Amino acid sequence: MITRVLTPEEGGVSEAAAILRAGGLVAIPTETVYGLAADALSQVAAASVFEAKGRPQDNPLIVHIAGEDMLSPLVPEIPGRAKALMEAFWPGPLTIILPKSDNVPDSVTAGLPTVAVRMPSHPVALAVIWETGRPLAAPSANRSGFPSPTAAAHCLADLNGRIPLILDGGSCEVGVESTVVTLCGKTARILRPGAVTPGDIAAVLGGVEIDPAVTLPVGENETVSSPGMKYRHYAPRARVIILEGDDFGPFRRLPDLNRPGTHCLVFEEELADCPVPALSLGPKKDCAEHARRLFAALRELDDRGAELICARVAGKGEGSLAVYNRMLRAAGFEVIRGGDVL
Repeated sequence: MITRVLTPEEGGVSEAAAILRAGGLVAIPTETVYGLAADALSQVAAASVFEAKGRPQDNPLIVHIAGEDMLSPLVPEIPGRAKALMEAFWPGPLTIILPKSDNVPDSVTAGLPTVAVRMPSHPVALAVIWETGRPLAAPSANRSGFPSPTAAAHCLADLNGRIPLILDGGSCEVGVESTVVTLCGKTARILRPGAVTPGDIAAVLGGVEIDPAVTLPVGENETVSSPGMKYRHYAPRARVIILEGDDFGPFRRLPDLNRPGTHCLVFEEELADCPVPALSLGPKKDCAEHARRLFAALRELDDRGAELICARVAGKGEGSLAVYNRMLRAAGFEVIRGGDVL
């Protein structure tokens, strides 16, 4: 299969919609990361996403819609809490989990009785959904487990020859996947953090819980309701270790920071103090910039031949939780804290 890369100006939206209506796959841009889109109401099309990505069958997909009228056929009802979140954050980087209707194939939900839905804000993604006339299942357009793609070139590197078309809409504005919140319990619960923070959701609903799996590993045999909760995710080929702490100084004593093949991912203010080749995540307090740069930086360090990536994180605060969550999974929960360095 030849994979073509087209821009919207080159007729990419119409061609993407035609492929999707015929049951094919297309990588499309969203404001978070690029998605590998398929007709969400087709059991066969949705199943082909798993094959193209090499994705585990028990990892559910997120359904993308372009208008609220597309939501009604996917769920038995739209509760008031969902309507409040939709009004506050749609279109945008928030995914809402609700009980599903029989219209949603089991291949989309990994056999779960719930469906995850969001309305992206990227104009190209919305145009493709509208022209296709169907909701689209669209996990990240990469090989499963690798860093998510935030540019068309990342999709091509992972999926060349596996899909017919990549629609190039430029670099993604947010840079990490959407926040996922489930409304299937008494209290709303965040299963995956993103640009919409716990505080943002609590301001609308009056409260929200954070699932322990946001910062803790999930067992191999446990069932999960959201993408990104299970397995090693977002990971480059290189081994990743998280360096957690306010001050970079203590980490200079780590033996790994004096070995060939080690690279660092640090804050802008720490570049000059880093004894090995390094890339910047941006200024230490600019969590939005960390998210925008994260996945592209991990891919670039792989391209540079890094064997070990020592990555700084800004902690578990409101704005930094999404990047912290992604880095934990990329590192397989391997963390060194500054206070533990002798």
